[in-house]
Amino acid sequence: MKITDIKSQVKRSDRYSIYVDGKYAFSFGETELLNSGIHINLEVSERELEALKDKAVLDKAYDRALNYISLRRRSEWELRTYLKHKDYPPALVDTILNKLSNNGYVDDRAFAEAWVRNHRMLKATSQRRLSQELRAKRVDDDVIKSVLSEDETDELSVLKELVAKKRKQTRYQDDLKLMQYLARQGYNYDDIKTALNDD
Repeated sequence: MKITDIKSQVKRSDRYSIYVDGKYAFSFGETELLNSGIHINLEVSERELEALKDKAVLDKAYDRALNYISLRRRSEWELRTYLKHKDYPPALVDTILNKLSNNGYVDDRAFAEAWVRNHRMLKATSQRRLSQELRAKRVDDDVIKSVLSEDETDELSVLKELVAKKRKQTRYQDDLKLMQYLARQGYNYDDIKTALNDD
Protein backbone atom coordinates (compact mmCIF):
# COMPACT_ATOMS: atom_id res chain seq x y z
CA MET A 1 0.00 0.00 0.00
CA LYS A 2 1.15 3.49 -0.77
CA ILE A 3 0.35 7.05 0.37
CA THR A 4 -0.89 8.49 -2.92
CA ASP A 5 -2.01 11.98 -1.90
CA ILE A 6 -2.09 14.48 0.98
CA LYS A 7 -4.64 17.26 0.56
CA SER A 8 -5.47 20.28 2.69
CA GLN A 9 -9.11 20.11 3.76
CA VAL A 10 -11.50 22.74 2.43
CA LYS A 11 -13.27 23.54 5.71
CA ARG A 12 -10.18 23.14 7.92
CA SER A 13 -7.02 24.31 6.17
CA ASP A 14 -4.96 23.18 9.20
CA ARG A 15 -6.06 19.55 8.68
CA TYR A 16 -4.96 17.22 5.90
CA SER A 17 -6.70 14.27 4.25
CA ILE A 18 -4.40 11.32 3.61
CA TYR A 19 -5.11 9.00 0.68
CA VAL A 20 -3.85 5.42 0.45
CA ASP A 21 -3.97 3.72 -2.96
CA GLY A 22 -6.15 6.55 -4.26
CA LYS A 23 -8.78 6.33 -1.47
CA TYR A 24 -9.27 8.55 1.57
CA ALA A 25 -7.84 6.75 4.61
CA PHE A 26 -7.61 9.25 7.52
CA SER A 27 -6.75 12.85 8.38
CA PHE A 28 -4.09 14.58 10.45
CA GLY A 29 -3.62 18.05 11.85
CA GLU A 30 -0.58 19.99 10.66
CA THR A 31 1.59 19.12 13.68
CA GLU A 32 0.78 15.41 13.62
CA LEU A 33 1.36 15.29 9.85
CA LEU A 34 4.85 16.75 10.30
CA ASN A 35 5.61 14.50 13.29
CA SER A 36 4.44 11.35 11.50
CA GLY A 37 6.97 11.72 8.70
CA ILE A 38 4.53 10.40 6.11
CA HIS A 39 4.75 11.66 2.54
CA ILE A 40 3.43 10.89 -0.92
CA ASN A 41 4.75 7.59 -2.34
CA LEU A 42 5.54 6.23 1.14
CA GLU A 43 4.92 2.48 1.27
CA VAL A 44 2.99 1.33 4.35
CA SER A 45 2.06 -2.11 5.61
CA GLU A 46 -1.40 -3.02 6.86
CA ARG A 47 -0.13 -2.80 10.45
CA GLU A 48 1.49 0.62 9.86
CA LEU A 49 -1.71 1.89 8.28
CA GLU A 50 -3.76 0.76 11.30
CA ALA A 51 -1.29 2.49 13.64
CA LEU A 52 -1.58 5.69 11.57
CA LYS A 53 -5.39 5.48 11.71
CA ASP A 54 -5.23 5.07 15.52
CA LYS A 55 -3.00 8.16 15.69
CA ALA A 56 -5.49 10.01 13.49
CA VAL A 57 -8.34 9.25 15.94
CA LEU A 58 -6.24 10.56 18.83
CA ASP A 59 -5.18 13.61 16.81
CA LYS A 60 -8.77 14.50 15.92
CA ALA A 61 -10.00 14.00 19.48
CA TYR A 62 -7.16 16.16 20.83
CA ASP A 63 -7.98 18.83 18.23
CA ARG A 64 -11.65 18.78 19.30
CA ALA A 65 -10.65 19.14 22.94
CA LEU A 66 -8.40 22.11 22.12
CA ASN A 67 -11.24 23.79 20.23
CA TYR A 68 -13.56 23.19 23.19
CA ILE A 69 -11.19 24.81 25.69
CA SER A 70 -10.36 27.68 23.34
CA LEU A 71 -13.82 29.13 24.10
CA ARG A 72 -13.05 29.33 27.84
CA ARG A 73 -11.14 27.40 30.49
CA ARG A 74 -12.75 24.10 31.42
CA SER A 75 -12.54 21.84 34.43
CA GLU A 76 -11.18 18.33 33.93
CA TRP A 77 -14.68 16.95 34.53
CA GLU A 78 -16.17 19.20 31.82
CA LEU A 79 -13.57 18.01 29.31
CA ARG A 80 -14.01 14.37 30.28
CA THR A 81 -17.80 14.71 29.89
CA TYR A 82 -17.44 16.45 26.52
CA LEU A 83 -15.16 13.72 25.16
CA LYS A 84 -17.41 10.95 26.49
CA HIS A 85 -20.37 12.54 24.66
CA LYS A 86 -18.28 12.32 21.49
CA ASP A 87 -18.17 8.54 22.09
CA TYR A 88 -14.43 8.28 22.60
CA PRO A 89 -13.41 5.22 24.64
CA PRO A 90 -12.29 5.84 28.27
CA ALA A 91 -8.65 4.93 27.55
CA LEU A 92 -8.48 7.49 24.73
CA VAL A 93 -10.15 10.12 26.94
CA ASP A 94 -7.50 9.49 29.63
CA THR A 95 -4.72 9.81 27.04
CA ILE A 96 -6.11 13.12 25.77
CA LEU A 97 -6.58 14.52 29.28
CA ASN A 98 -3.03 13.52 30.22
CA LYS A 99 -1.68 15.21 27.10
CA LEU A 100 -3.72 18.36 27.78
CA SER A 101 -2.61 18.37 31.41
CA ASN A 102 1.06 17.92 30.47
CA ASN A 103 0.74 20.87 28.08
CA GLY A 104 -0.85 23.01 30.80
CA TYR A 105 -4.31 23.17 29.23
CA VAL A 106 -6.13 21.29 32.01
CA ASP A 107 -5.58 22.49 35.55
CA ASP A 108 -8.51 22.61 37.96
CA ARG A 109 -6.79 25.10 40.25
CA ALA A 110 -6.14 27.54 37.38
CA PHE A 111 -9.73 26.92 36.21
CA ALA A 112 -11.12 27.74 39.68
CA GLU A 113 -8.97 30.88 39.98
CA ALA A 114 -10.16 32.11 36.57
CA TRP A 115 -13.78 31.26 37.45
CA VAL A 116 -13.67 33.29 40.67
CA ARG A 117 -11.81 36.20 39.05
CA ASN A 118 -14.22 36.39 36.08
CA HIS A 119 -17.35 36.10 38.20
CA ARG A 120 -16.09 38.77 40.59
CA MET A 121 -15.59 41.14 37.64
CA LEU A 122 -18.95 40.43 36.03
CA LYS A 123 -21.36 40.53 38.97
CA ALA A 124 -21.76 40.52 42.71
CA THR A 125 -21.38 36.86 43.65
CA SER A 126 -21.10 35.36 47.10
CA GLN A 127 -18.36 32.91 48.01
CA ARG A 128 -21.01 30.33 48.79
CA ARG A 129 -22.43 30.70 45.26
CA LEU A 130 -18.95 30.49 43.72
CA SER A 131 -18.28 27.36 45.75
CA GLN A 132 -21.54 25.77 44.54
CA GLU A 133 -20.74 26.60 40.91
CA LEU A 134 -17.25 25.12 41.17
CA ARG A 135 -18.62 21.98 42.84
CA ALA A 136 -21.05 21.66 39.91
CA LYS A 137 -17.95 21.60 37.66
CA ARG A 138 -16.59 18.79 39.89
CA VAL A 139 -13.61 20.79 41.14
CA ASP A 140 -12.09 19.17 44.24
CA ASP A 141 -13.27 20.68 47.56
CA ASP A 142 -9.69 21.31 48.73
CA VAL A 143 -8.97 23.30 45.56
CA ILE A 144 -12.17 25.31 46.01
CA LYS A 145 -11.37 26.11 49.66
CA SER A 146 -7.81 27.10 48.79
CA VAL A 147 -8.83 29.36 45.89
CA LEU A 148 -11.64 31.04 47.85
CA SER A 149 -9.35 31.56 50.87
CA GLU A 150 -7.10 33.62 48.58
CA ASP A 151 -10.03 35.72 47.32
CA GLU A 152 -9.63 39.10 49.02
CA THR A 153 -13.07 40.41 48.06
CA ASP A 154 -14.96 41.99 50.97
CA GLU A 155 -18.24 40.04 50.85
CA LEU A 156 -20.14 42.59 52.94
CA SER A 157 -19.10 45.48 50.66
CA VAL A 158 -20.15 43.48 47.59
CA LEU A 159 -23.46 42.68 49.27
CA LYS A 160 -24.09 46.34 50.15
CA GLU A 161 -23.43 47.36 46.54
CA LEU A 162 -25.84 44.68 45.36
CA VAL A 163 -28.51 45.88 47.79
CA ALA A 164 -28.11 49.47 46.55
CA LYS A 165 -28.40 48.28 42.93
CA LYS A 166 -31.46 46.10 43.57
CA ARG A 167 -33.22 48.84 45.58
CA LYS A 168 -33.50 50.83 42.33
CA GLN A 169 -35.87 48.15 41.02
CA THR A 170 -39.52 48.41 42.03
CA ARG A 171 -39.92 44.75 42.98
CA TYR A 172 -37.07 44.92 45.51
CA GLN A 173 -38.51 47.77 47.58
CA ASP A 174 -40.02 45.02 49.72
CA ASP A 175 -37.42 43.81 52.27
CA LEU A 176 -38.68 40.23 52.28
CA LYS A 177 -38.41 39.87 48.49
CA LEU A 178 -34.94 41.39 48.52
CA MET A 179 -33.83 39.10 51.38
CA GLN A 180 -35.12 36.05 49.50
CA TYR A 181 -33.25 37.10 46.36
CA LEU A 182 -30.00 37.66 48.28
CA ALA A 183 -30.34 34.32 50.06
CA ARG A 184 -30.72 32.61 46.66
CA GLN A 185 -27.46 34.31 45.66
CA GLY A 186 -25.73 32.51 48.54
CA TYR A 187 -25.37 35.34 51.08
CA ASN A 188 -25.89 34.42 54.72
CA TYR A 189 -28.71 35.80 56.85
CA ASP A 190 -26.54 37.88 59.22
CA ASP A 191 -24.74 39.65 56.35
CA ILE A 192 -28.06 40.30 54.61
CA LYS A 193 -29.53 41.84 57.80
CA THR A 194 -26.42 44.02 58.26
CA ALA A 195 -26.51 45.20 54.62
CA LEU A 196 -30.23 46.00 54.83
CA ASN A 197 -29.83 47.85 58.15
CA ASP A 198 -27.08 49.99 56.58
CA ASP A 199 -29.27 50.66 53.53
